[in-house]
Amino acid sequence: MTQNLTIARPDDWHLHLRDGAMLEAVLPETARHFGRAIIMPNLVPPVVTGAQAAAYKDRIMAALPEDMQFEPLMTLYLTEDSDPEDIAAAHASGLIKSVKLYPAGATTNSASGVSDFKNVRAALDKMAEIGLPLCVHGEVTDHDIDIFDREAVFIDRVLDPIRKATPGLRVVMEHITTKDGVAYVRDNARDLGATITTHHLIINRNHILVGGIKPHYYCLPVAKREEHRLALREAATSGDARFFLGTDSAPHLDGDKESACGCAGCFTATNTMALLAHVFEEDGKLENLEAFASRNGPGFYGLPVNDGTITLTKNEQATVFPDKIESANGPVTVFDPGYDVFWTVAD
Repeated sequence: MTQNLTIARPDDWHLHLRDGAMLEAVLPETARHFGRAIIMPNLVPPVVTGAQAAAYKDRIMAALPEDMQFEPLMTLYLTEDSDPEDIAAAHASGLIKSVKLYPAGATTNSASGVSDFKNVRAALDKMAEIGLPLCVHGEVTDHDIDIFDREAVFIDRVLDPIRKATPGLRVVMEHITTKDGVAYVRDNARDLGATITTHHLIINRNHILVGGIKPHYYCLPVAKREEHRLALREAATSGDARFFLGTDSAPHLDGDKESACGCAGCFTATNTMALLAHVFEEDGKLENLEAFASRNGPGFYGLPVNDGTITLTKNEQATVFPDKIESANGPVTVFDPGYDVFWTVAD
C-alpha cells in the first residue's frame, strides 16, 4: 500500500556545487527538492571576498534551469588574510550567511585554510559581534593523529578553545561523524549546532574497506565505527533542534574517484530525501524527518521555514535511482546505500 508523507520543503546546510560544467550538471539535482543550500566556498581559487561570493552566486543562478526555484546561501572561505570589515560588509548586504573554517589540508581544496588560529582572531571577534555563524570542518591535520581520531582531537584542541575565547560566536560543527561530536553539541546548549550527512547515517568504515575498497564511499571526514554511526542516527532522528541536515554532497568525476589517489566525497543530492525517509522510518522516527530536514536549520540560522512542501511516497516496488549523473566532462556516480529503498519524492 502506498504511504505518503508531506513536509515543508527542505534545505541543505552544507553543499558542494563546484563550478563550470560540474555546477551545470549537479545543480538541478539539489534544486529539484531543496529550497536553499549553504554553498561551500572551496573552489580553486577559493571564495574569500564578498565580491567573489557575489560573482559565484551569479554563476549559480545562471546555471539554474528556468523551471526551478532555488536560493544559494553564500559563504566565505576563512583565511589568515581575511578582512573582518569585508566579511561584515558582505553579511550586512545579505549576501553571505556564514564563514567556513577549513584547517589547512583537511579536505578537498583546503590548502588555503587556517594553520595558526591566532591569525583569524579579529575575524572571529567580528563575526561574534555581528551574529554571523562560523561553519567548521572539525578535524585536526597533524600527521601524528590517526585519521579516525581527528574529529575528537579537534573538539578538544581547537573548537572548545575558540568558543571559550570568543563568547557569542555561533558555530556549526559540520558533518559530525562521532559520538564525541554528538556529545559536545548536547553538552553546550548555546550558540552551537551541527549538521549530519545522509551518507554518515548509512555507512560505517567497514562499508569502505570490507570486500575491496569502495571509492564512492570514501569521504572526509571518513566514516567511523558502527557505534559512531548509531550515535549519529539517534541524534538526527531525535528531533533535537541543534541537529540538522547538511548533505556534504560532493561531486567528483568518476575518473577522479576511481584512481590511485581518489578524491574524497559522496554525491547524494539526487536521492538524499528518499534515503532519509528510509532511515527515519527504520528507526521509528518518521515524524521527526521534517524537523531534521526542514525546520532545525532555518531555526539556527534565523531564517523562515520554506513556504512550499514536498511529498515523499513509499511504494511497493523498490525505487530505481540513476547510477550516474552525466556532466560535460564525464560521469558522477550517485551514492548507493547498498540496499533497496522504497521511498521517492513524488513529482
